[in-house]
This record gives sequence, structure tokens and C-alpha cells, in this order.
Amino acid sequence: MRARETLFRTPVTDAKNDIPPRILDEARALRSELRRHARLYYQEARPEIGDVEYDRLFWQLQKLENTYPALDSPDSPTKRIGAPPQDKFKTVDHVAPLLSLDSSEKAEDFIRFDERVRKALGAGVESRYILEPKLDGASIELVYESGVLARAVTRGNGQQGEDVTENIRTIPTVPLRLLTETRPAPELLALRGEVLMYISDFADFNARLAASGAEPYASPRNSAAGSIRQLDSRVTASRKLDVLVYDVLAVTGVAFESDRAGVEAIREWGFRVPERIRTTTAVDEVLAYHADYNARRDDLDFEIDGIVIKLDDLAARRAMGATSHHPRWAMAMKFAPRQEITVIEKIDIQVGRTGVLTPVAWLRPVVVGGVTVSRASLHNRDELRRKDLREGDTVRIQRAGDVIPQVVEVVEHQRDRAEPFEMPSRCPVCESEVYQEGPRTICPNRFGCPAQLKARIIHFGSRSGLDIEGLGEETANLLVDQGLVSQLGELFDLTPSQLVEFEGFGQTSADALVNAIDSKRSPDLNRFLVALGIPEVGVTVARALAEHFGSFSNVRTASSKALVEIDGIGPRMSEAITSFFANEQSRKAVEEILGRGVTPKTLEIAPSIDLPDLGTAVFTGAIPVPRVIAETAWRSIGGKISGSVSKKTAFVVAGEKAGSKLLKAQKLGVEVLSFKQFLARLQENGGSLGE
Repeated sequence: MRARETLFRTPVTDAKNDIPPRILDEARALRSELRRHARLYYQEARPEIGDVEYDRLFWQLQKLENTYPALDSPDSPTKRIGAPPQDKFKTVDHVAPLLSLDSSEKAEDFIRFDERVRKALGAGVESRYILEPKLDGASIELVYESGVLARAVTRGNGQQGEDVTENIRTIPTVPLRLLTETRPAPELLALRGEVLMYISDFADFNARLAASGAEPYASPRNSAAGSIRQLDSRVTASRKLDVLVYDVLAVTGVAFESDRAGVEAIREWGFRVPERIRTTTAVDEVLAYHADYNARRDDLDFEIDGIVIKLDDLAARRAMGATSHHPRWAMAMKFAPRQEITVIEKIDIQVGRTGVLTPVAWLRPVVVGGVTVSRASLHNRDELRRKDLREGDTVRIQRAGDVIPQVVEVVEHQRDRAEPFEMPSRCPVCESEVYQEGPRTICPNRFGCPAQLKARIIHFGSRSGLDIEGLGEETANLLVDQGLVSQLGELFDLTPSQLVEFEGFGQTSADALVNAIDSKRSPDLNRFLVALGIPEVGVTVARALAEHFGSFSNVRTASSKALVEIDGIGPRMSEAITSFFANEQSRKAVEEILGRGVTPKTLEIAPSIDLPDLGTAVFTGAIPVPRVIAETAWRSIGGKISGSVSKKTAFVVAGEKAGSKLLKAQKLGVEVLSFKQFLARLQENGGSLGE
């Protein structure tokens, strides 16, 4: 019951005061009627009218809104058809962190988890769990303000994600306005759910893509994630998607005692929730629930990769707290990977961004868990030798975590078996002589090898790097293969007239890419450090370097001794950083970039005397809020966070069941604070947890 977009050529009236009361009443009645029929169709599966009648009501409302633009409302059913294309997605903060889950395939790990929970709760307190299938789709945060959908955000890094509200509006199972027949709408409501494309719809969707000559998606999960990241929401509207909601992240004016109560409220507000959610206190029932879903997973029309086990009592959850990665009160019990038998047809070499040569097996295509697998990484020389993998061997493969193809073992080989595969002595792309570093085979031609250059360009423009819109794999390959870019700095020399010569670029897209690159001539220092692809330097280390040294000049000239003074940087990492800037090719590549007017922003580092009470904090044990919230609050007022205790640590925040970090702090004479004392210090310096 998805209405088609229709254009009306009718006179337009703009002022709300000019709308006759009769029209206002008619619009309200049509919206109410359309919402009711959508709920009956999508949520309750008992439609009262057919598609033709629904479309007639829809078009009546659309005609009114086109005639009277002042009737426009973000919760109107007509918003389902999609909005004009956007230039790019905005990055926004989550209302509450979207954490990952600790996971295992082993029953004994769940039993140990249960023991930890019971111990944390104390004697005589029941550990009641709520169980649900672990949906394998695209995670989404839905934010409602005064009952109206205000924002939909992808998971991103768990703290921030992309605003895909216009796309999510087009999914008919997402209420644009909360149902309030049995429960009032809170002022603020943040929910977590999963965007899915059902397996049956995925097969049809991929068939249509293939027929049109487009590249099919690898899995329903990828298709769901790709569909909600379309810059043109009308494309999203054309795809069959569903959203199942399973968690209340934040709510005002309502105090739920249990997760189960939250799920019931979610259902009453008009959302679809995962099937067969149940609660139990028995370990055997949890294991039986897992076994039942494992046996039925191939019969389901949606992908799952395990079950989720969560403590039902919300007060107990708050007491147990969370790490920066996952809550301590929940875990996922994964399923063993699906396995299939196929043949290694060929082994060749792939050269990565850091110069590592990776052997890759090309396989006779085989479907593993609904996904066609035709290649798998063999990792390195030692892995090849350990498994004795050769061309022509019949092998068992699996998708690790139901995602990454992996060759498990040889199950049969030919009588006249091929010779063992040997790693090359020279790079297959640039012919440079390679060297061994443990099990890894490495091409030393960092910035001259075309394969490395392509990967470096992709990394340079990636979301964690300079975030250059349009600088993806296809563009990087074209730039290098056509000789337009032979080093990173030459990206800043590109002109639209060069690009329009090639297929895939028109004047508009060529202008857009050149402008996107040109806009990054004054990047944030931490992003620039990530973009350079310095070994061992990811987002966290780059931020630490930027905050400590303030300028790019200071970073590139820093000694190993100066680097190891930074919390989280040890001898190996400092050696990787100093070696990068000492390398002649690296130095030349950096100078070529800077010589084109690229100037990383300098951070002003406030003297420590200005912040007498701030310093590096370390958290240990369970605290009443997710650890990432407390850490972010401390950082936001100038503090720093470390995962280890040293003499440079200002204080340690010790929660319940604090461990070795507390002992080390006491041994070193480092100040130890309770969580309550930490809150007081935070507030003294103008900070808060943001709750």
C-alpha cells in the first residue's frame, strides 16, 4: 500500500490564514484516516480497504497540500514518497550512545555471563532476562519530539551517525506520529531499531538490479544499509524496507521498570517489534531459545546471526553499567558460521594501502547463508603454509560472523596436486623487491606503487580522513589508471576539464569532486593525520597527537621520547610514527601536499595552569552510566581519558568491582575518586553528563 508520487498543477495559496476552515478539517480527517489504514495494514495485518481506495485518499490529501503549502507537516502521510535529493548527509550526535554487544558462540560463555550478573545483583535477587533474535540489518536511532518523528540517524561510530530522516520517512512501518490511543506521547523519545530488507524481497530486488546492468548487493543487510544512505530519498521509497524497533534509548516523563514494559510501550506507540520476544530466569531456557532459532534460521524471511540476552530489570542495568564498547548487562549468543564446500580455482596477490601483499583465493562461486562467495583472503604466508592450501583443492569455507568469507580447511585434493603457492619476491604491481616482517610480506614502495596509491587515495578521502564526497574506489582507480594522479598531492591539482573527458563524469559531478577536494585545504589536524595513513595511527591516536602537540609541524618533528609521554602510545607506535616521517618517500609525499596550499589547522593548547583541576582520568569498575558518557563529559571541558594508570594520571574513578587499575593507582599514589566525587569535580569545572 505504497502510494505513487503524483504531480498536480493547481493554484497555490501560501498563507495559513487564507486556508478555509473546511480545508483544514478535511486535511486533518484525511491524515487521520490514512494513518488508521496504514496501521491496520502494516502493524495489525487486517486491512479494511484496498490499494486503490488508499491511493484515492492519499492523492486527495496530496492535492490539498499542493494547493495550500501552509498545510505542510513533517508527519503527513504524503512524506512517504520522498523528498528532493540532498547534497550530502549531516553528521549528528546520538541522543544516547548506540553501543555494541559482547558476543560469543559458546554456551559456556553465556553461563559465565550469567554467573557475573548473579554475582553483581547479589544473593536473593532474580536475574530475569529478556530474549530476542539478533537482527542482521542496519541499526538506526529514531528520535521523536512531542510525538512527531524529528530525526533518524544511522549507528555510525556509536556516538555520531548520519541524519537519514528523509529516507526513513519513506518506510511505511515507521510512524511519522506516535499512536496515542492507549499511551500519551512523551516530549522526547529515542528508540533503537533495525532496518531490514526481507530475503524474498532482496532476491527480487537484486534480479531487477542485474537486469538493469547495475551491481547487485551482496546481502540483505548491505541492501538495507545502502538503501537508507541514498541521497535521493525517492530511491529509498522505491525499495521494500521494514523497521523493527526493540529498545528505548531515552524517554522523558516515563519511568519503565523493565525492558519488557518498554517493548510493550514501543508496540502501543505504533511500531513493529521483533517476533517471539520472551523473558526467563532459567539458563536452560535461554540455551533452548538459542537452539530453536538456530534450527529455524534458514526458514525465516529475514537474516539473524544469533540471539540477544539482556537483563530485564532497568535499575539493575544501571547498577551494572557499561564499558565504552558494550553494556555489562547484555550479550549476544551468535550462531556457528554456515559452511559450504567449494574449489580453489586460483590464488593471486592483492596489494593493500600499507603495502602488505595478501594471498587471495578465487573460489568456484557458492552460496553461503544466502550470499554468493567467490573469493576469500588467505591472510599471509604462514597461514597458507599452515593450512597447505593449493590451487585445485576442494575446501570448506564459511563466513566468519556470517560476514567475512574464510577458508577453513582442505577436505579433498587432486591426485596430481598443484605445487605449493609461494609468495612473490617482487611486488606484482610495481616490481619493487618485497621484504618479510614476521608473517607479512610487504612492498616498500609506499607512495609509488599504483596499488598502494589507489588505496591511499580512498583512505585520504574516507569519512575518518578528510571526508571528501565522491572520492571512492571507482574514482581512485580512474585517477591512477588514467595518469591524472601519481601522488596524493596531485589531487589538489585536478580540474573539471580533466575529469569530464572520462565516462562517469559530467560537468556537474566533475565540478562537485574538484570543489569537494578544494574545500579540504584547511583540515582539522587530527583528520589530516588519519588521512596520511601513518601506520598505527587511527582516529583515537590522531586525536591524542593533535591535542598533545597542537600543530602538524610539532607532530612530524616529535621524537620517540616525546611520543611515548602520551597516554596510549607505546614504543611500537612511536617507532611507526617516527619512521613514517623519517622515510624519504613519506616526507616527499607530505611536502607535495603542503606545497599545494594544504594547511592543517593548529590547535591552541591551553597551559595547564589555566585548568588546575583537570588532567587525565582513568575509569575502572562499574559506574551508574555508560562509561563513554562519563568520558565524553570529561573530555568536553578539557580533560583527557586513558585506559591505563601511570604517574601522569590525575585521578582514577573507581566504580563497583574495581580491579587492577585501582590497585595500581593506590600503589602509585594517584588520587582515587568515587563516581559521586567525579560528578562533583565535573560540575565544579562547568561540565555535566548531559542528562
